[in-house]
Amino acid sequence: MTTLLIKHASLLVTMDDRQREIPDGGLFIRDGFIEQVGQTAGLPNTADEILDLHGHLILPGLVNTHHHFYQTLTRAVPAAQDANLFNWLKTLYPIWARLTPEDIFISTQTALTELALSGCTTASDHLYLYPNGSKLDDEIAAALEIGVRLHASRGSMSLGESKGGLPPDSVVDSEENILRDSQRLIETYHDPKPGSFVQIVLAPCSPFSVTGELMKQSAALARQYGVHLHTHLAETEDEEQFCLQKFGYRPVPYMESLDWVGEDVWFAHAIYVNGEEVQTFARHGCGVAHCPSSNMRLASGIAPIKEYLAAGVKVGLGVDGSASNDSSHLLAEARQAMLLARLKEGMTGFSLSNDPSRKLMTARDALRLATRGGAAVLGRKDIGSLEVGKCADFFAVNLNRLDYAGALHDPVAAAVFCQPVRADYTVVGGKFVIRGGQLVTMDERQLVERHNRAARRLLEAA
Repeated sequence: MTTLLIKHASLLVTMDDRQREIPDGGLFIRDGFIEQVGQTAGLPNTADEILDLHGHLILPGLVNTHHHFYQTLTRAVPAAQDANLFNWLKTLYPIWARLTPEDIFISTQTALTELALSGCTTASDHLYLYPNGSKLDDEIAAALEIGVRLHASRGSMSLGESKGGLPPDSVVDSEENILRDSQRLIETYHDPKPGSFVQIVLAPCSPFSVTGELMKQSAALARQYGVHLHTHLAETEDEEQFCLQKFGYRPVPYMESLDWVGEDVWFAHAIYVNGEEVQTFARHGCGVAHCPSSNMRLASGIAPIKEYLAAGVKVGLGVDGSASNDSSHLLAEARQAMLLARLKEGMTGFSLSNDPSRKLMTARDALRLATRGGAAVLGRKDIGSLEVGKCADFFAVNLNRLDYAGALHDPVAAAVFCQPVRADYTVVGGKFVIRGGQLVTMDERQLVERHNRAARRLLEAA
């Protein structure tokens, strides 16, 4: 058994049902789980390791509900900088077709390092193309070295251009191979137990890149094994028109027709939905991964987050692909979610003086999306808040920095309103991934060098 004592934090935010914010707070951790939480004076005096976090803010580990790690290799590609989603994809598909297993491994470690430095302790990734012998196993192996919890989505594309889909035939796979590999991955890696570091998700990519039959069979397989389902949905108006023309349904009713609604399903983006479809999500327990930066970057639109939350829909945050966000900073995404929600209110004529009952999204609301919201979307009851019995997943930032100067009257709000910063400490399951602002598990500089060599090779061959 190993124990860790965290003490004297200036403020510890639990995000529990009582929404406690504890001054001079701390945690007593045993074997990766929280045994005690409260003020330092009430905690044990001894442990295998003791860390004094005086002057720091402690928050629950952030939960990333949608990402494409491999896209860190194709950030800010000139030909894709000013494109909408469909044109952006068509530009990048040929480059991604050159990915190798080593590229998947390196890009996973780069993305997870970025995420850990932003306070993220659990990440869901959506890998949906497997060129040149690449496998989801490459990503899982890379994640285990970094030490961040991974929900590895076995994505897939089976509907190539020759069959009326968007992706070129060179990056699609047969549905037989997809389903066989999905079953293999679940049986090999999926761990449903509390505290698990790897869970498998089945994730056909999108309505415009897979067939309805694959969606149905993936749903049946996922429910046979008790794993979750994930896909992109209603991201753009182009997708809405594609679904209407090809399937005769809007995106959400199309999912209903395929048995793709339920508490085990969450959708990325979900921007173009109407009021009835919001209620469909709420009624069936579906979740939404809100990706504000990517949606702005690709000019896709603004998701109706206020409506989702009012209806009781589970909402988490996702940084999305690092070629449509160009960053993997989840604390920055919480800030962006707050600001975009406020912008949307302003666009609808929001005025406190006209309607005092209406409220802007707060910093604490945004952090709730990034923590408990994300945990609910992924179906995890062991993460998302700092409570007895839950995983010891948290991050800490030093408040005595230039970025927060003048804002220490409310350090929780400062973490969201002010310029997003690097975490000084990120702990996952009681183990340090980030210590003193540096990656513990490997050399960050060497990782960047390897990553840049791989990115240059991909783009030079374009």
